Amino acid sequence: MAVGANCGSSSISSPAPCPVPPSRETTGHIQLPPGGPVPLPAPPAEPGTGAATLAVLLIGPAGAGKTTVAKLWAGRRRVPTAHVSLDDVREWVCSGFADPQAGWNDHSEAQYRLARRTCGFAARNFLANGISCILDDAVFPDRPVVGLGGWKRHVGPGLLPVVLLPGLEVVLERNAARSGNRRLSDEEVARIHGRMAGWYGSGLPIIDNSTYDVETTARVLDDVLARSIASPPAW
Repeated sequence: MAVGANCGSSSISSPAPCPVPPSRETTGHIQLPPGGPVPLPAPPAEPGTGAATLAVLLIGPAGAGKTTVAKLWAGRRRVPTAHVSLDDVREWVCSGFADPQAGWNDHSEAQYRLARRTCGFAARNFLANGISCILDDAVFPDRPVVGLGGWKRHVGPGLLPVVLLPGLEVVLERNAARSGNRRLSDEEVARIHGRMAGWYGSGLPIIDNSTYDVETTARVLDDVLARSIASPPAW
């Protein structure tokens, strides 16, 4: 019998059609991400990012407000947009979680790399299905392991990085309001903030949201992203 012919029947006169095998490119109605990197989005035809489908990486120190701003920006867009926080993905590991605060070692580095790769796959999968994605992570300008290179490798050159960097006093105040393992010591916050200052002069867009509320920061982020789409930063 030829491929595609009827497989069987409930009666001689009513043959039952063969089940169609699932496509290798889809799982149910969800298209799997393409193998290639995410390309740059087309410039929007209206103010802000409009209806553009894009992948964003929001960078900043602990207490900068990355997660809060990313969630609000994603929720206010009028097109489907997802938010993925690297810290949340790292903490999917329950037993055996390698907390970087306890010391950066082979285990914490391996779990960080795994989480970043998982976030990159998620972003490409969302974009393959027409859903924008904003990711957030504390990416350092002077540390390749937790640098932009890994994000570019897992997502692609179409990823739009933006740095959120308020003043140290603001970051310390916001960090003090945190709880659990998300709260860092003042010394650690100051150290991270100082290293983040290396983004100045990098060519990446930087938002100092020291005097902005969350809504204002989200609006500024949208304007900055629109400019990045029109003139992508070199990174």
